[in-house]
Amino acid sequence: MIRFILEQQVSLASADAAYERLEAATDGIDPKSFLALDDAELRRIGFSRQKAGYARGLAEGMLDETIDLQGLDALADNQVMEHLEAIRGVGPWTASCYLLFVLGRPDAWPPGDRALQVSMAKVLDLPQVPDRDTADAIAERWRPYRAVAARMLWHDYLGGDPVPATLR
Repeated sequence: MIRFILEQQVSLASADAAYERLEAATDGIDPKSFLALDDAELRRIGFSRQKAGYARGLAEGMLDETIDLQGLDALADNQVMEHLEAIRGVGPWTASCYLLFVLGRPDAWPPGDRALQVSMAKVLDLPQVPDRDTADAIAERWRPYRAVAARMLWHDYLGGDPVPATLR
């Protein structure tokens, strides 16, 4: 979840670099080791004040057991989204990424993901990059396997093999 918080509204390269610095600064990333870092250390790692607050809240919630990420696998997608979005700093994009990458849910779709929108325009030969609502509406045709489409579109965005025509 910390990685997803770092990835909010920044490039993957920036988030990856910050996560690597976080790993180097801790003896394994867990709530206690995270909370041992002060504000200056978190800034050096790459956390904005806002993201540091979100991550601290997450770590504190995990320690006092008001946040139970382990129990999410047993819940339906909408219940997971509701539970995660109740965490300060976790919105639909972050919760959807958790569904997709951590829980491996087949229909997770991160709304508002700019890379998905850009790749979608290219792959579908759209006249312009779709806005969030338009991209989400287009993604409906891939239900109940929108996570597959998201992975293919990200792969395309990152310069991978062309997306097959079947996605179109």
